Order: sequence, then C-alpha cells, then structure tokens
Amino acid sequence: QVQLVESGGGLVQAGGSLRLSCTASGRIFGDYAMGWFRQAPGKEREFVAAITWRGGSTTYADSAKGRFTISRDNAKNTQYLQMNSLKPEDTALYYCAAGYAAVARPAEGKQYSYWGQGTQVTVSS
Repeated sequence: QVQLVESGGGLVQAGGSLRLSCTASGRIFGDYAMGWFRQAPGKEREFVAAITWRGGSTTYADSAKGRFTISRDNAKNTQYLQMNSLKPEDTALYYCAAGYAAVARPAEGKQYSYWGQGTQVTVSS
C-alpha cells in the first residue's frame, strides 16, 4: 500500500506563487509516475502535471505550461509543484497521485492507483 500526503496549499493573491509537496510512503518498486490533478467546485477533475520517477520525464496540461514546474526528490520520495503567476481560475483542490500505469499515460486519472487527500489552493483577484 502507498500513502500520499500533500502540503503547501493556501491563499494567495493573483500573480503570486505557491509550492505544493507530496510525500509518498509505503512499498514502491520500479518506475511509476506521480502527478497532480485539481478539481474546482462544480467542475470535473483535471490533469495538471506529472513526472516519471526514474527518468524525470514531465508532462503538463496546457493551462500549466510556462507557469507551473513539477519536480521530484528521489531521496525524499517527494514531488513538488511550483506554481507561479497564479490566477483566480487556478483555485481548486489539488490532489497528488501515483501509479505504475501512469508512466505510459500520465494525463489520465484512471491510470493512477493512489491518491492523496488533497490540498486547497485559493487565488484571490
């Protein structure tokens, strides 16, 4: 079993920055992907970014390109999402996810087997 714990959410003004963290614990073997998804009230969950654990290959949603950066620290089993130039439309509950099948399809939520509880990001205008 794998547990994921997110942190780093909060309230920030438009144009500001936040860094989300997600630490994984439990039995993890081989290569897998870790990703970030978000869900705003009344909207479907959407993909934000993902990174593969071994090669560090990254994938971004169009809405995140140029503003968000995903990274990982293998020694700490932790991934990060640096979010800059935040906009009110970035307001959502952000979830960390991990999955072996997600290496091939990182933008598909159904490829992830493990999910965190979520951390709230609120961007005021």
